[in-house]
Amino acid sequence: MTLDLNTLLDILKVGVGLIYLYLEYHARPSMWIASVIMPAIGLVLFWNKGLYADCAINCYYLLIAIYGFAAWTRHSRKKSSGSELHITHISRSRVLILGGYLMVIWGCIALILHKFTDSTVVALDSLTTSMSIIGMWMLARKYVEQWVVWFVVDAIYVWLYYKKQIYFSGTLYVFYTVMALFGYRRWQKQILRN
Repeated sequence: MTLDLNTLLDILKVGVGLIYLYLEYHARPSMWIASVIMPAIGLVLFWNKGLYADCAINCYYLLIAIYGFAAWTRHSRKKSSGSELHITHISRSRVLILGGYLMVIWGCIALILHKFTDSTVVALDSLTTSMSIIGMWMLARKYVEQWVVWFVVDAIYVWLYYKKQIYFSGTLYVFYTVMALFGYRRWQKQILRN
């Protein structure tokens, strides 16, 4: 049995994704390194599969990974001065602001996909991409509620990836969906310890 390039990329992305999830679950800054490798693989895979918004979001993931790594490690280096970036809850006002951003980003991406691509999953591809933009920013700021965003995104990705025959990633996202629940609980406990 020979594997095509997309299947090999899918398997490699899953391997890096599992490492990333373990590091995120434990809130380790080294997760941002995996967060650079995984989207580099995803760029090629999702382009080949016609998930154009997913492809584009991987460019954002590369940039936010640099930002997140800088935010997490900068605060870690200043640990002695008490300015470590701790896991916190997001404020209600910020949730409303992010909700507004989500709607605008979702609409813009959906419009671009509808007008300029042959995407067959415009609404879901643009929704998961928009929510992922918000979720990654929340992760970079260490908001515990980022896990809620990822739970929803990951559950949608399960269906989307199986529909597009990206089976290994689809299976990974089943695992991600479940782990989002455990991650939320773990980060909640860490808030109490801080």
